[in-house]
Amino acid sequence: MIENKEILGYAATLIGIIGYVPYFINIFANKTKPHAFSWLVWSILTGIAFAAQLTENAGPGSWVTGLTAVACFIIFLLALFKGERRFSLFDWISLTVALFSIVLWWMTRNPTISIILVTIIDAVGFLPTFRKGFHKPFEETATTFALSAIKFAPAIFALEAYTIATWLYPASLIVMNGLFVVMILIRRKILQRQPGL
Repeated sequence: MIENKEILGYAATLIGIIGYVPYFINIFANKTKPHAFSWLVWSILTGIAFAAQLTENAGPGSWVTGLTAVACFIIFLLALFKGERRFSLFDWISLTVALFSIVLWWMTRNPTISIILVTIIDAVGFLPTFRKGFHKPFEETATTFALSAIKFAPAIFALEAYTIATWLYPASLIVMNGLFVVMILIRRKILQRQPGL
């Protein structure tokens, strides 16, 4: 018999899979150009968060985090060939700070401190994509980021243990992805009103 938390875990994972489909389609159609730096940082951080959730017995609530780690790494690889290829000084600084912070995480060896650091690093890792999305909002797939925010809601309810190490990171992804979607939709409207677009 499937329990409610497992149903929520499956639902979150299914939403995650559905959310990545348009993103992959748009990458291969050259409509979406992912920023490699952000996706590299996200693949590492989400893998760390998944490991921390497993350590803290998160149960079905961790499934979507594992899926996300794999998807982020695949998108990072694709971004090397089909993504944004011009990196600003800001992008390099963001990547350096994120990678340095990962070293700090590795030194802590404490799941709670690790997740707090991972959450902060994730926000820093999001900065290049935020910057690119602000300047080129039509090169991002809003649906994927919206579903990435939504998928973590049932995942939080599917957790079997509620500690900072299990719920903080997915909660932050709801906020960050949601803010990103709002920003690119607003930017699209602004740019569509400008002459010549």
